[in-house]
Amino acid sequence: MTGQPAPGAAAPLIAEAETLKSARPASLWRDTLSGILRQRSAIVGIVILGIYVFIVIFADQIAPFDPRVSMLGLEDNVKKQAAPCIHLLGCAASLPEHIFGLDTNFQDVFSRVVIGARISLGIGFAAIGMAIVIGGTIGAIAGYSGGKTDNILMRFMDVLLAFPSLLLAIAIVSALGSSLLNTMLAIGIVSIPIYARIVRSSVLGAKENDYVVASRALGESTAGILIRRVMPNAVTPLIVQGTLGIGTAVLEIAALAFVGVVSLSEITWGSMISIEFQRLFTAPHIILAPGLAITFAVLGFNLLGDGLRDAFDPRLNR
Repeated sequence: MTGQPAPGAAAPLIAEAETLKSARPASLWRDTLSGILRQRSAIVGIVILGIYVFIVIFADQIAPFDPRVSMLGLEDNVKKQAAPCIHLLGCAASLPEHIFGLDTNFQDVFSRVVIGARISLGIGFAAIGMAIVIGGTIGAIAGYSGGKTDNILMRFMDVLLAFPSLLLAIAIVSALGSSLLNTMLAIGIVSIPIYARIVRSSVLGAKENDYVVASRALGESTAGILIRRVMPNAVTPLIVQGTLGIGTAVLEIAALAFVGVVSLSEITWGSMISIEFQRLFTAPHIILAPGLAITFAVLGFNLLGDGLRDAFDPRLNR
């Protein structure tokens, strides 16, 4: 009979149809995660930052001693600026065990580094989060409105960018007072122009697209167009820059504490270095412990940021 396939001809078609049925539907989040996990730098950054997140969450359980309490009088054979002592690595059992040694005030350095991670990283996340929200809002309004509004807002951002970020942060903290909250505000303020310019450029490129013009013709509000149509195009560069920005914020926190504009009574990595920097050659372990903590934290954020940038770049994922 003509017009009917041979008895065995339909088998491959049936098998292909079953394969398509069993295949998982495409997922933007799954594809994005797959692209990130293909980047070695992103994986290394995730591992490093995962360790830091664990330390921050369980800092109170990880720190073996109170970071503000002197060991003098609480332990026998305690020495000022004592070198690291780990019994499993051969340190005499008669000596008290301190993984990173003691500082000039007989305080446990390891406990101070662990607790300092919570403060240093917490300020970094909060400051960059504030900068993204405020800077993103300014950039979206400037890019979508155009004209005088754009000129006024972006010229103000240019004024902020004209000052060296660290000097501007020092001036803000000096004016507001040396507290952790003011430190967060200072770092957030100096970072706002970066995110404002990123969002503005994304809005300028997206606001004339057909789907935006159609939404405007259908009467959708300006806020709705910005939030639902335009801002999704700015999410990727914001995530990448925000990841890199947290690493920069950690460095700025340490710098502000080192120069003394942040109260040295607060346990941060920068304050630890500021208090003990004169012991670099006599007791280097006191400086190296917080210094390496800063180094690996910044390295983790930079590696993750580079990996995200490569994963989100379509030219590198063909």
